[in-house]
Amino acid sequence: MRFLLDQEQKEFGHTLDRMLTAAGAPGAVRAWGRGEHEPGRAVWGRLGDAGVFALAVPGAYEGAGPLPVELAVAYVEAGRHGVPGPLVETAAAAVLLATLAEHGDAAAAAKEWLPRIAAGQAMVTLTAPAGGPYALDADAADAVFAVEGGRLRAALGHGPVQPSLDPARRLARPLGGGETLANGPAVAAATAHAADWAAFATAAQALGTGLALLERTVAYAKQRTQFGRPIGSFQAVKHQLADVLVALEFARPLLYGAALALADGTDRAGAEVAAAKVAAGEAAYAAARTALQLHGAIGYTDEYDLSLWIRKARALRAAWGSPSVCRARVLAP
Repeated sequence: MRFLLDQEQKEFGHTLDRMLTAAGAPGAVRAWGRGEHEPGRAVWGRLGDAGVFALAVPGAYEGAGPLPVELAVAYVEAGRHGVPGPLVETAAAAVLLATLAEHGDAAAAAKEWLPRIAAGQAMVTLTAPAGGPYALDADAADAVFAVEGGRLRAALGHGPVQPSLDPARRLARPLGGGETLANGPAVAAATAHAADWAAFATAAQALGTGLALLERTVAYAKQRTQFGRPIGSFQAVKHQLADVLVALEFARPLLYGAALALADGTDRAGAEVAAAKVAAGEAAYAAARTALQLHGAIGYTDEYDLSLWIRKARALRAAWGSPSVCRARVLAP
């Protein structure tokens, strides 16, 4: 099977690329890591205006989705530009609320939040067993949803922000209490579906992050010289870069295969998503390791933008994975 985007989907990606380039995402990422949310929210608003968040929201709630292929295109570009914020969690929460509403649960919450999410006017975050106990960017979110057992609730707030692998991925535990939005067996089934979407969106972000790292490393290898020659001309360097490229290109069809499985609603969707998440996460991590090795010490330097993507690649590898991997999301006890 060939996974090729049509011309409209390609143009959508190009449009987002141009928009995010003009938006100066690296500056927003740095501000986000300091707890300054306004630049990041400005980027978020532009994504909302472009219809990115509507891709996960059904048309009954003023969305355009669910359109997983287009969502993958958008989130790859978000990863390439390092857009901060709970993009994955917002999409997953939208899927969760919409799925529950289909079964007659959380209808009021879906009616309240889904149109705002679709328009890019609401930034929400979510905790669920597949994602670990910490809510991403709870300090910036308009709502914190928490799934515990068979219960979905809107948390009253969040605890202290914890340090993480990526300073721009700020984590906090939801506070107890809050309104119960849904309760019962339907919550577990809807959460599993939403977790598939979260892993899928994370895979798309990871692929975009890996592509950004590879682009920057190739450009640097053409400029840096050793023994009077660009290091990119050395065979060992070529092999390292080629290995990263192959890993990323192998992850790409797995990502779009998972998108088609989600769109069709087939039983294999979960397995397809898991394969894409592993492949994209490992490829992005390999890109980060290669970028560090070939850039040398400047790869560790905070003032150099490369460090933003290196840290993000490491965090995305662990996010929304298996419970044994989720421990890596937070370094502090």
